[in-house]
Amino acid sequence: MQSKNKFLDDIGQMMTNAVGVAQGAKDEAETAMKSLVDRWLADRNFVTREEFDAVRAMAQKAREENDALKARMDALESASAKTKK
Repeated sequence: MQSKNKFLDDIGQMMTNAVGVAQGAKDEAETAMKSLVDRWLADRNFVTREEFDAVRAMAQKAREENDALKARMDALESASAKTKK
């Protein structure tokens, strides 16, 4: 629906354009801030969540293998001690 008042139409158009400019500025600021934070984190050698989870899984697996080997060694030592008696 068109209004008959050109002045109000122009004001409405200016407001629409201002909102678009503000949204663009917001998006640009978010992108710049994310880039800055990413660079800062990279400079400090922080790891990503994926890298952390991968190393944690490796450590858990190694811990389980060590526990299994310790149990096996204990059983072998116990059996060896029984045969020496």
